[in-house]
Amino acid sequence: MIITLTPNPSVDRTIAFDSIRIGEVQRATSSRIDPGGKGINVSRALVAQGANTRAVFPVGGPEGRLLAELLELAGVPRREVPISGTGRINIAAVTPDGTTTKLNEAGPQMTGDEVEALLAATLDAASPGDWVVGCGSLAPGAPIGVYADLVGRARDLGARVAIDSSGMPFSDAVAAKPSLIKPNHEELAELVGRSLPTLGDVVAAARDLVGDGIEMVVVSLGADGAIAVDAATHATTSDPGPLWAKATVERPLSTVGAGDCLLAGVLFGLDAGESLTASLERGVAWGAAAVGLPGSRVPCPADTAAIAVTTSRSPDLSMPIRMPTHTPSRPTGTSDLPPTNHTVRI
Repeated sequence: MIITLTPNPSVDRTIAFDSIRIGEVQRATSSRIDPGGKGINVSRALVAQGANTRAVFPVGGPEGRLLAELLELAGVPRREVPISGTGRINIAAVTPDGTTTKLNEAGPQMTGDEVEALLAATLDAASPGDWVVGCGSLAPGAPIGVYADLVGRARDLGARVAIDSSGMPFSDAVAAKPSLIKPNHEELAELVGRSLPTLGDVVAAARDLVGDGIEMVVVSLGADGAIAVDAATHATTSDPGPLWAKATVERPLSTVGAGDCLLAGVLFGLDAGESLTASLERGVAWGAAAVGLPGSRVPCPADTAAIAVTTSRSPDLSMPIRMPTHTPSRPTGTSDLPPTNHTVRI
């Protein structure tokens, strides 16, 4: 079982445009609405692939009710925790080349009791051997140490913990030593406090984290694929090299939620007893398939079956990691997108 905690979920509206011109009236070519939030996306991707999951998240106001209705329609098992505030709506504007511009609301102010209710609901759903996954940003008012608290308490139950976040909540959680972390390129650089211009720099940073006690580090690199380093290979005298995987998407539509689908695929494989190699291949296929779908739609088995994944234990460590232009953040997808494609978070 894979239980996801999304402390700050959203309703995601994706609007497509032929082009975007700041300061002018924009005419949309299409739009769609999806339940959103990183942990919710992980659970949605798992449900689409027939896996056993439960999503835990706060629900408040009309936006929260809409989110719950969308998840009901998607068939996602869930535990809703009532809050007094109102949920958020995030908007993604996409253009035909796959460029995604995101406008994210902060989310509702949450009380200490509401945060504790979220943690309690998550832990109540977990059993020994389960994966508990903490994903995404925290709502205003939530303590920085929420994910660190989740790591310690879930581990006491005998569960394995994965964290995908950023900033201080992420660094606090990493200090608590979860089983797995899944940063993107920018989040990893922020975590280790240095720039990571090449694949070798990314691998070195991941190895440092494994050396500090993280069992598995999976890093999504957008157009440059993904890497994985684990404690088992790190400890061997004959290091087989980092695991690198990449897939190509011919017609990218949206990067929204692609990194969440990557994480879902990795956890699906690990929960089923697959090797880290097979799990990363699965994750990259799921993430790449998501990039070829509109909005934050998650891929089904037919979508992922069409994705060819290339893996290597001896990638070119001198390869520069492509940074998108005009953006402070990496795309979370794993597709082979042109360098001009990017995600802007506002």
